[in-house]
Amino acid sequence: MSMSQHPDAALIRRGYEAFVKGDMDTLSTLMTADVIHHVPGTNPLSGHHKGREAVLDLYRRLGEETRGTMRVELEKVMVDGRGHGISVHCFKADRGDRGMELHQSLFFTIVGGKITDIDACTEDIAEEDAFWS
Repeated sequence: MSMSQHPDAALIRRGYEAFVKGDMDTLSTLMTADVIHHVPGTNPLSGHHKGREAVLDLYRRLGEETRGTMRVELEKVMVDGRGHGISVHCFKADRGDRGMELHQSLFFTIVGGKITDIDACTEDIAEEDAFWS
């Protein structure tokens, strides 16, 4: 089945491709300077990461904390055509003697072809808190 891709869906997919490659230069071009990435839970990565550099630092830290074991497999991207998109992916990583494999979702707000806000959701907040703490 062939479907044309909405520009917002293409933007989100480009972001995932850059993230998986660790391409922070490309990622930085996809976000506004004042982007905010909201992370649920009560672990050291939880909270509101405000500004492009803070968001990129969060992404670098994910890789560092998992010593390169992190894998993100994009499963779906859905958009509403009004500046909102949702992605579903499987996150896999090891940290110390602990492994984690969970489905997560990101809710994007897009303005002027750039990501302005990212809200992260997870299928198991307690598991994520335990993994990152």
